[in-house]
Amino acid sequence: MNKIQVNTSQNVNLDFTIASIGTRMLAFIIDLVIKAAYVIAVMYIVFSVLDLWDVLEDMDVWLMSAFFIIIFLPIEFYTLLFENYMEGQTPGKRIMRIKVIKIDGYQARFSDYLTRWVFRVPEIWLTSGFVGLIAIFTSKYNQRLGGIASGTVVISTERNIRFSHTLLQEVAETYQATYPQVVAITDRDMQTIKTHYQQALARKDYQIIQHLAAKVRQIMGLTPQQVEHTDIEFLKTIIQDFNHLTKSRDTF
Repeated sequence: MNKIQVNTSQNVNLDFTIASIGTRMLAFIIDLVIKAAYVIAVMYIVFSVLDLWDVLEDMDVWLMSAFFIIIFLPIEFYTLLFENYMEGQTPGKRIMRIKVIKIDGYQARFSDYLTRWVFRVPEIWLTSGFVGLIAIFTSKYNQRLGGIASGTVVISTERNIRFSHTLLQEVAETYQATYPQVVAITDRDMQTIKTHYQQALARKDYQIIQHLAAKVRQIMGLTPQQVEHTDIEFLKTIIQDFNHLTKSRDTF
């Protein structure tokens, strides 16, 4: 599979798997089905529930056009709104476990999603997807023109999900947190710590683990003398502590 490597501000290299064309097409089809369901529901409400046939017949062409444009606006802005509020995902992308990120690994901004959305017109709707497919096949990271213009790429999130499941195991009710200071870490930062930990452990890069442990101790206000564990054990313990102490929060 095609991958993209990102170097973080902590000098940790993270590998992301580029979403396959087939996966992206399936996500696109799922979103189309959702849009179609919305259209059917709206038409049913307008013509069967509210029985607006007579009202529409009395409208002139311009007023009727304005009416349908307004009720179908959610379809037009579907991708833009969902990607913005679901952090790079639409329902179809979430189901297929893919998402949009910046090519440098950071979360995309609204302006990036807007650029991608604008380019959908010539890439997908005016050319039946032909231009978009050509761009994906010929670009280094399977990017559409909108992705190239916005500096974004579509990645697979499956690996991160599997990793979350392996580290965030259920702990016994009698479990006692070793480092209660871990609650000072935000959910987003803990996700970053987990990802960095996975990458370094997989490569046996103990220098990065040492650097990461030192950074985490700094965030938690701990000195090396206050930590009795090795760096690997410390990071594993604070992840378990975090899971135990933040059970009531929606994490990851």
